[in-house]
Amino acid sequence: MFITFEGGEGSGKTTCIQKVVAHLQNEHYDVVLTREPGGTPISEEIRNVILDKKNTDMDPRTEALLYAASRRQHIVEKILPALKAGKIVISDRFLDSSLAYQGGARGLGIDTIYQVNQYATEGLEPDVTFFFDIDPEEGLARIAKNAGREVNRLDVEALAFHQKVRAAFQAIAKQNPKRIVTIDASKSAEEVYETVLHEIEKRLKKA
Repeated sequence: MFITFEGGEGSGKTTCIQKVVAHLQNEHYDVVLTREPGGTPISEEIRNVILDKKNTDMDPRTEALLYAASRRQHIVEKILPALKAGKIVISDRFLDSSLAYQGGARGLGIDTIYQVNQYATEGLEPDVTFFFDIDPEEGLARIAKNAGREVNRLDVEALAFHQKVRAAFQAIAKQNPKRIVTIDASKSAEEVYETVLHEIEKRLKKA
């Protein structure tokens, strides 16, 4: 099973993922935890270029293509081999992030970014995606309080950018109701975790 987690900055998805992975491993599932951009050495190097705060002059199309390139390497080197081996793959971000950030917030068009990424993904889609929906102001406030968290080039974008990201995610979720489960990320971490775990276990029983 291929499970992805999506959402704006500071939505709490990464914290939830760690708890979900720990639980599934305790239940003796073979779980591969990964992230985007990144997940493999080559993809992580591309991540460093994309998220470096010095790279403020990066063109939006360059950014979109770098994400797609990182994703391709990630799929070929890590995701597909794990799925073929019967493992559960959990990724912190995947294609929907490109659709929301570059397609929506950068204004390149969700459909355009989807088509660009079809070359990279060859049609690979998650079995289920959890969209952590939260007001951007609350999410950014959480980041400000978390001294240990990496602050990258996207975190320091204006509030209006993050509002566009949220709106794009909401539109994508509406278009894909069978795949995407919207989670109210303003709730407590425990409530969010219990909701996500329930949805995953429901699907594992059907598998």
